[in-house]
Amino acid sequence: MRSKAVQVAPNMVHDGGMRLHHRIYLSPGFFGFGKIGSYDYFAHVERTLVARLAAAGDDATTYVLDVQPTASIRRRASRLAELVSETATDEGPIHLIGHSTGGLDARMVASPEVILPIPSATLRWVPHLASVTTINAPHYGTPMASFFATANGQRWLYLLSVLTYVGLTVGAPPLTFVSAMILALRRIEGMLGLDVKMIDGLGRSILRLLGDAQSQELRTFLEEILTDQGAVIQLMPEAMDLFHAGISDRAGVVYQCTASMAPAPSARKWFSGLPNPWEALQTTIFTALYGLASRYDERYPCAPHDVDDDAEALLMRAFGRVPGARSNDGIVPILSQVWGKLIWAGHGDHLDVLGHFHPESRAGGSHVDWLRSGSGFNETRFDTMIGAIADGVVASAERWRTP
Repeated sequence: MRSKAVQVAPNMVHDGGMRLHHRIYLSPGFFGFGKIGSYDYFAHVERTLVARLAAAGDDATTYVLDVQPTASIRRRASRLAELVSETATDEGPIHLIGHSTGGLDARMVASPEVILPIPSATLRWVPHLASVTTINAPHYGTPMASFFATANGQRWLYLLSVLTYVGLTVGAPPLTFVSAMILALRRIEGMLGLDVKMIDGLGRSILRLLGDAQSQELRTFLEEILTDQGAVIQLMPEAMDLFHAGISDRAGVVYQCTASMAPAPSARKWFSGLPNPWEALQTTIFTALYGLASRYDERYPCAPHDVDDDAEALLMRAFGRVPGARSNDGIVPILSQVWGKLIWAGHGDHLDVLGHFHPESRAGGSHVDWLRSGSGFNETRFDTMIGAIADGVVASAERWRTP
């Protein structure tokens, strides 16, 4: 767990007349972690959100949940409840913000009906909960989970975990590895005839490329993924259908969400990355992931039965149309991301919305991006999205401003 506090100058007071101290809890998603190597999962979100709240005249302390990446939602939610219980020491407003699976953790903790394997006193802070924000969360599941739950999918999950670590903390691996990986990934589209030895061999090869410290850190990360994959099954569309039967929104809490989609991959985009093998590999990976996330089952469509008028209007403004059920951010279908009030929508992939988009799109500052989706996500979109989240956080806490 990591926390940060930012104080603002005395003259920066909210229009409501009373400065608040917000406690904000950030829950990572699939493949998520607080910090691993040089990669800080929520760094850009924390910095921008706290600055926005400071500009509104409020103080904020942020906490990042340290949790096993693919553990069951119930286990992750229990850890989130414990973190809040351990750190929420005043009577101020509490806000839960979850990216991807982390959004489901937040919804489960907030649900009045939830039964978690923790003492009831651990939830004593719930009356101070002001808002739940979900960022690209799979509220109706993702077809990708159905693939990762298969035997072949398990091996790809392992290899993609390795690449996530390497791409975000080390950078481009040797060309020989990249070339072999591209050849292997080209076969993922049919999901048949996967070369198990090649997949396992690639994973072992890249472990040997790392130094002792990095190798041990990666092994620990992989062990957490391999030993508990409850969320892999729970994120299947069929399982999320059951999730909704037992989880409901808490009265008095503001629920808001963001949603994005990436442009569908094309041969032109892939060829544009050929001069740089590492970029070509990233594009190939994204193409495979996008294809998995775009699978559709009319019985479990990864979408709400209907989109409310306000959300539909926002989607129309963002895209000129309401996206179809197959449109996705490379991991989660966009319509699956809609829950509560939709406050921002735009083009972007699953990592873009964390502030981890292409360095050329950022105006300075450290940045790493390992998936090339061609979304064109940039600083302006990110600031607008975080601004919408901050506005909702401030508005949700108005009742705390009354003396």
